[in-house]
Amino acid sequence: MNLTEHYNQLYKTSSETIATGKYVIDSEIKNESDSRFGITLLIRPNDEIKANIQHFINELKKVEPEQYFYPDSDIHITVMSIISCSTEFNLNMISPNEYIELICRSLVDVNKIKIHYKGITASPSAIMIQGFPSDETLNNLRNRLRENFKNSNLQQSIDSRYEISTAHSTIMRFQDKLHDPKKLIETAAKFRDYDFGEFDVKSIELVYNDWYQRKSTTRVLGDFGLR
Repeated sequence: MNLTEHYNQLYKTSSETIATGKYVIDSEIKNESDSRFGITLLIRPNDEIKANIQHFINELKKVEPEQYFYPDSDIHITVMSIISCSTEFNLNMISPNEYIELICRSLVDVNKIKIHYKGITASPSAIMIQGFPSDETLNNLRNRLRENFKNSNLQQSIDSRYEISTAHSTIMRFQDKLHDPKKLIETAAKFRDYDFGEFDVKSIELVYNDWYQRKSTTRVLGDFGLR
């Protein structure tokens, strides 16, 4: 997949959808009884990157302060959704150590992953930072995970919703009616090609998480350091 083309197309269609008021509100964000949980392998950006992202978030808040914005602690890139969030899943159903062992085998020879956060894109219900891996290491890791999980007896739902191929981070979700959709897109457009920075991935986390990756409900099951 050409990531630039993918992000561009996503932005074009979604920004038009939002600006014309046809955006989608995520009604589950405020649902305190939301019990959708899953298992995710993820990457977290460094503090410098997160500070740059918060600068962007602060500009969005000026326009739409009542929407849902990701705090630093929750910003992430999904490497692989191993078990998609569902009300039917809980941690007692699996043995985390078996997942850790398989992930360790998948990470053999993975030395370095570098991500460049540049520009923003959108979906009909969210605003996202565009992430660009510097080479094929992340994609190769994903393919190895797919193969190893397919050949195991471990519970998994990899690629059941869609086949992950991007490296974006969601930073804003629509939880209420937007005050001024056009102004929101005008503000976001100023950061369309903004350089949020580049970072070397120091570790990859395996977490038990809710739909929004809230720190308060997330449990780290494994932390895999990269050389």
